[in-house]
Parts: sequence; structure tokens; C-alpha cells
Amino acid sequence: MYGKILQTINPSKIPFVGVYILGKYGQKKMKEIQEREAAEYIAQARRQYHFESNQRTCNMTVLSMLPTLRDTLMYQLNSETLTSLLKNKPTNKLEIWEDLKIISFTRSIVAVYSTCMLVVLLRVQLNIIGGYIYLDNAAVCKNGTTLLAPPEVQQQYLSSIQHLLGDGLADLITVVKKAVQEVFGSLSLKHALSLLDLDEKLREIRRVVEQPGDNLASEETEYHSLLCHYMMPDEENPLASQANGLTEKDVTTIKLLNETRDMLESPDFNRVLSSCLNRGFSRLLDNMAEFFRPTEQDMCHSDSMNSLSSVSLPLAKIIPIINGQIHSVCSETPSHFVQDLLMMEQVKDFAANVYEAFSTPQQLEK
Repeated sequence: MYGKILQTINPSKIPFVGVYILGKYGQKKMKEIQEREAAEYIAQARRQYHFESNQRTCNMTVLSMLPTLRDTLMYQLNSETLTSLLKNKPTNKLEIWEDLKIISFTRSIVAVYSTCMLVVLLRVQLNIIGGYIYLDNAAVCKNGTTLLAPPEVQQQYLSSIQHLLGDGLADLITVVKKAVQEVFGSLSLKHALSLLDLDEKLREIRRVVEQPGDNLASEETEYHSLLCHYMMPDEENPLASQANGLTEKDVTTIKLLNETRDMLESPDFNRVLSSCLNRGFSRLLDNMAEFFRPTEQDMCHSDSMNSLSSVSLPLAKIIPIINGQIHSVCSETPSHFVQDLLMMEQVKDFAANVYEAFSTPQQLEK
């Protein structure tokens, strides 16, 4: 019986059967690999498109909020009232000029600080929430139809930017005004300053505002942004203080806020904000440089002139120049100042890293 079965088998065909089976298996595996690669490519393309769209939203949001920031600053540091008083030749003219000096420098310096903070803070917030929205849209959440960031949470979370435009801005004004008083308070209105002198004065003010006192200096503060509390309150979010009655959406919002606070206290955020501030104050001086151009008479009196120190102006003439810079710094139309900040490679790379961290499924496991 077995002999008859063996006789029906052609040994010469056995290798071809094996090759056929292996070939079909290989084709199946190759198709699976190609389909998986195609799916991964499409997912990556969708995420890249969503990220780029999110960055455009960031830029438009910054521009849309600058008029509010500018109007708030102009209201709290109202130099226009003082200039109107000076037109009436009051008896306390010198006193008004001194107030105008402090207010004019304060509001333009605060405008640089707050605009830089707005650019970087919104990059963090919109890329954190953007990452969660991407995960929701990609349906990677495994617990049914539960959204990671429902619309109510998005609105509640993004409204926290109001701290920077409210209490945070008021605190920043107080600190900067005190620093301006220390640096410029004793200078006479007739005191002449060059662009180089102004650069050094601005650096002095920044050191007072940004560097901790000796009693605060420690390794813990080395990478901790001292400007963080102007963007988010130091204390726990008011929602967290409600021991009872917290909804699931409240808990989600608190989680987002805590993640944001952690990001603001990170070394990367501190370095990016510092770079933005350096660029911002450099652009502020560039904007003022056109008022310090040497005249033909100046050129004749000096063969080799340093453009930063060749021309000096009395402080009384510099005050209206610095006073008007807020309109360039906080401009809703893309000015050189704002464009510089939005297009910085460090800002773009940081935004990409934040989005990457919060748009991957692994984030759900944290």
C-alpha cells in the first residue's frame, strides 16, 4: 500500500512545490510590509500637515493678541497723558518729564518682554493641545469615544493665557519699572547717550529683571526661568483648590496646565525664551538706530566712526523715540520685530519637539 503511494509521488517536483509555497508566503509578507509602510507614511504625512497647520494657527494667534497687549500696556503706562500735559507748559514741567522718562522706557521694555513671552508661551500651549487633538483625530484613544481634549477643555486651558495679559503683566510692569528707575532715574534729561550706551543700559535693566538675588542663587534656579511666573501663576491652579466637585474635564485641564508649567520650567524653554529676548532687544535697538544716523558735519569731524558710538542724543530727545517703539513691537501687522521672533529656528525646533512629545500614543501612558 505504502509502495503504491510512494510511486505516485514525483521526487523531482518536490523542490518546486517548496519554492511555490515560499514564494506565495514571501509575496504575502512583502504586501504586508508595503501596506504597513504606506500606512506609516500616510500617518506621518498627516501629522506633518497637522503640525504645519498648527504653526500657522500659532502665528495668527500671536498677531491677533498683540493689539490687546499693546492697548493694555498703553493704558497702564499712559505716557500720552503726560505729553499732553507738557504741551500746556505746566509749572511742574521737569517733574512730568522725569515721569515720562521712566514710563516711556518701562513700557517699551515690557513690550519686548511680554511679546517674546507671548510668542513662546503660545507655541507651548498650542502644540501641547495640538498634539492631543491629533491623537483624538487619529482615533488612537482606546477607551471608546472619550476625547483626550474635548472642546470645553481646550477653551478652559487656552484661557490661561489671560494671566500673562493680566496679573502677570502687572507684576512684570512693577519689576521693570523699578529696574528702569535704578538705571535711568539719576540721569539728567541733558545727559547724552549713544546707541552703545543705550545697549549697556538695557543690559543693566535685564540683569536686574532676569537674574536672581544672591539669596536665591542656587543650582535649582540655574535652569528655572525666573520669568515663568509672569506667564503662569506660581500657586496651584484655582481649579485644583476645589477639593470636591471637580469634573473629569477639570481634572484634564489641570493635567494640561501642570504639563505646561513643567515645560516652562525646563532648560529648553529657558534657552529659547532667552534667545527670543536677545533677538527682541537687538531689534529694538535696530529700530532706534535710524534716529542716530551721523550728519554730514559729524562725518567731517571724524575719519573712522563707530556707528554705535559716533552719535549721541540727549535723553530728552531719546524719550519720544523709545516711547513710540511699542507700536512697532506690538504690531498686529507682521513687523520686522514680530517676524524675527516667529521665524527663529530655535522657536520652530522647540515647537516641533513639543508637538512630537504630545502627539505620540506613548504620551497616553504617562
